[in-house]
Amino acid sequence: MDLQDTRRKFIWEEMSYLERWWRDASELKRQSFTDLVKNGQLEIVGGGWVMNDEANSHYYSIIEQMTEGNMWLNETIGVIPKNSWAIDPFGYSPTMAYLLRRMGFENMLIQRTHYELKKELAWHKKLEYVWRQSWDAEESTDIFVHMMPFYSYDIPHTCGPEPAVCCQFDFARMRGFVYELCPWGEHPVETNQENVHERALKLLDQYKKKSTLYRTNTLLVPLGDDFRYISIDEAEAQFRNYQLLFDYINSNPSLNAEAKFGTLDDYFRALREEAERINYSQPGEIGSAQIGGFPSLAGDFFTYADRQQDYWSGYYVSRPFFKAVDRVLEQTLRATEMIIALLLGYCQRAQCEKLPVGFSYKLTAARRNLALFQHHDGITGTAKDHVVRDYGMRMHTSLQDLQIFMSKGIEVLLGIRHDKSDQTPAQFEPEQVRSKYDAQPVHKVIAATEGTYHSVVFFNPLEQSREEVVMVIVDRPDVAVLDSNWTCVQSQVSPELQHHKSKIFTGRHRLHFKVSVPPMGLKTYYVGSGFVGCEKAKLAKIKLSESNTLSCPAPYTFTEIQSDTVEIRNRHQVLTFDAKHGLLQKISHLDGPENIVGEVIGIYSSSGSGAYLFKPIGDAEPIIEAGGAMVVSEGPLVQEVYSYPKTMWDNSPVSHSTRIFNVEGSVQQFIVEKEYHVELLGPEFNDRELIARYRSDIDNRRIFYSDLNGFQMSRREYYPKIPLQGNYYPMPSLAFMQGTDGRRFSLHSRQSLGVASPKDGWLEIMLDRRLVRDDGRGLGQGVMDNRALNVVFHILVESNISRTSNPESNPLPLSPSLLSHSVGAHLNYPLHAFISKKSHDISVQPPAKSLSPLSSSLPCDLHIVSLKVPRPLKYSQQAAEGSRFILVLQRRHWDSSYCHKGRTKCTNIADEPVNLFNMFKGLAVLNARATSLNLLNEDTELLGYAEQHADVQEGHVIISPMEIQAYKLDLRPHQ
Repeated sequence: MDLQDTRRKFIWEEMSYLERWWRDASELKRQSFTDLVKNGQLEIVGGGWVMNDEANSHYYSIIEQMTEGNMWLNETIGVIPKNSWAIDPFGYSPTMAYLLRRMGFENMLIQRTHYELKKELAWHKKLEYVWRQSWDAEESTDIFVHMMPFYSYDIPHTCGPEPAVCCQFDFARMRGFVYELCPWGEHPVETNQENVHERALKLLDQYKKKSTLYRTNTLLVPLGDDFRYISIDEAEAQFRNYQLLFDYINSNPSLNAEAKFGTLDDYFRALREEAERINYSQPGEIGSAQIGGFPSLAGDFFTYADRQQDYWSGYYVSRPFFKAVDRVLEQTLRATEMIIALLLGYCQRAQCEKLPVGFSYKLTAARRNLALFQHHDGITGTAKDHVVRDYGMRMHTSLQDLQIFMSKGIEVLLGIRHDKSDQTPAQFEPEQVRSKYDAQPVHKVIAATEGTYHSVVFFNPLEQSREEVVMVIVDRPDVAVLDSNWTCVQSQVSPELQHHKSKIFTGRHRLHFKVSVPPMGLKTYYVGSGFVGCEKAKLAKIKLSESNTLSCPAPYTFTEIQSDTVEIRNRHQVLTFDAKHGLLQKISHLDGPENIVGEVIGIYSSSGSGAYLFKPIGDAEPIIEAGGAMVVSEGPLVQEVYSYPKTMWDNSPVSHSTRIFNVEGSVQQFIVEKEYHVELLGPEFNDRELIARYRSDIDNRRIFYSDLNGFQMSRREYYPKIPLQGNYYPMPSLAFMQGTDGRRFSLHSRQSLGVASPKDGWLEIMLDRRLVRDDGRGLGQGVMDNRALNVVFHILVESNISRTSNPESNPLPLSPSLLSHSVGAHLNYPLHAFISKKSHDISVQPPAKSLSPLSSSLPCDLHIVSLKVPRPLKYSQQAAEGSRFILVLQRRHWDSSYCHKGRTKCTNIADEPVNLFNMFKGLAVLNARATSLNLLNEDTELLGYAEQHADVQEGHVIISPMEIQAYKLDLRPHQ
């Protein structure tokens, strides 16, 4: 390529590919690349590790993948991107706009939005606008957006409105190249002096037509496509031909135009410069102080349709097994980062730095494997089978690396690992392990030999202390539990169940007991057999359905279910089930109303659905018939109804458990846990899509709220004029309905799925889909690689204590209650449990082992997004500059018309400033300063934060509701 021709420009988006190229590039190649970036010929746009999906990705992972890419880029080439380029995600989230602004980005570009919406925005010349968050009254979240106007980002759809004409200007489609010829029949030809006049006018005509859709005289014409620029000849063909066309246009003043190659930054600079000179505002329009002449808009761009009734809501659910693994990897990475930060914070000698610093290569790999999966063909479930396998194996490897490291890290923090290097194996192993990348996790079985005990250590990754009932598997029922002070703990034991038609009991036992773990802390419990003076775990009482051939395992007593309904209850609620079908009918609150739940499990049939598209034929058919197997187990801590239903198939595609908990002072006592075991395996489920539906008596008027990226809520209203698939929305973690009487039905999920409210009071969630055909959007295959998976929901029914605005007339989203936020945090950031590999003799009492690093629980609406050391490898070199740790905080916004204390031990909220300096016990916080979310910009005004946010001199931080704020700091043990 002629690099000397400085008129030539190019943009590059994702760092995962650039890093692979860089790894193998010669010093000379690296230098010319850097020079091109520095002189503005080659712009890095976005610069995340990937171009992430915006429907299924959690905000933690989005920050992670952007930071991973941006930091690699800054350390390698020394630049920080400021323009984002997201041409391929299937719909867009305002969360992304917020995060980009708080990272220091100035402009963004998007493409895949609903064709009717493009038409409407083009008509009013609003394709370029300022995106503002729904809660923002200060214009502090504003970011400028360019939306591309046409069907696709390929060359036929970027030069102007007529693809048959534009295709003639895709010079890589000339004969001799590998790409398909123009489907419209007219093909590109080499530009020369004979034809340049006619060709240039034809191209300029398209440019002029396209420019009528925008306000300014500055026009952006992207030139590229998937899998392009693979050879120098191909790039030459585009550059050479266009330069001739540009030269002709520019040398003819009568054409009144100037055309040139440019980067995205060239475009936004020219546009902003023009917008400063000429006011393009329309009368009565709400604009932004950020940039004059453009409207400000709020909201999201789901669900995307590219033509007719083709709504892209299938990918909210495709490959749900890996959507679940994504979140397990996320929460495990977050917990590991915390443990590394604590290890280094408490460490004063080079000796104890060895373990965390030695892990940094695997830590980087884990960050990158999580980041990679956020790709818009990764977590979306829209990759080919072998690529899905690669994503899955990468995540699995990292998950194992992180768990092994955590097992060692907790030993150091508890003071029982004295070899501080990585050499000796861990004494602990994770309570849950995965044998391979696509297998369900399996619980480690505690072998409780008489006269011995095993230690179980719990790590609490939340900023609140936590009381909850936990479960481990034991091989015998006569066991007891002690806490770290060697005092007896109440426990119960019940048979372990599995998804099987006739062999429901595994022969092992589930031991439940209540633990109490300090915020970000560790606590040890002991499970053993033969503790003197300790009551053994209480045996659960078992009830079996009568039609059943099951024999009850010893030593449990059981009775037969005789009635048509079955009830289980705790202090707060009674659950009623239909005994014939095993489905949940209603939830009654002992101090309040009865709520109809009306659980249904159904299946849609479809012939047009694929990985991207959902195209059902008619409504979902209920699949459960009377007469399945039902096991009810009731103990002092947990009450459960398990159902293996009868369906028209020999093997049911689903079995499910419903649990409630008896535990004072915990959010657990207010929730209903639903766990669906899903197996859409085998040809009988081809072109079937499985749903769980709750037909409540809440009059929500078909309005519900679903979350965007686990960060904010969006209001969803069912529109009868569009098909069902267009009324399906992403549900990364939460959906709720609210009635006019103030009752609210919330469903928290620990993974991304799709949700709809097709009738008044209904909430339905799709669980899995198995599709034979390709849906014509580039994948080239169906989705047939289904795996068995468990989907877990936490359902919360609340009544408000004061009136709120009417959801029907209020277009703004409602927020979750404080209790609901807490339920979501517990589900998404569970306790991490580790079991000692060896048993110990009961006659020797071990020293009390626990760790409590925070001075106290944080305010209930303040969340630690992350505490980490970004570059552990450079830890000792960076000691002098002294801000080696990162603390990211988020202030949650909650609906104050619901119980304030969140009915839990919530004592305070973050209205008062929080003092960073005394947040940790035994650790001093030094050199604290605010930074951007990608850790690269410290000019907080550029990021849009209010003045008081940036000031951390006294250690006091004030965070407004909804804001995420990052701080660089150092941690040192108190002298």
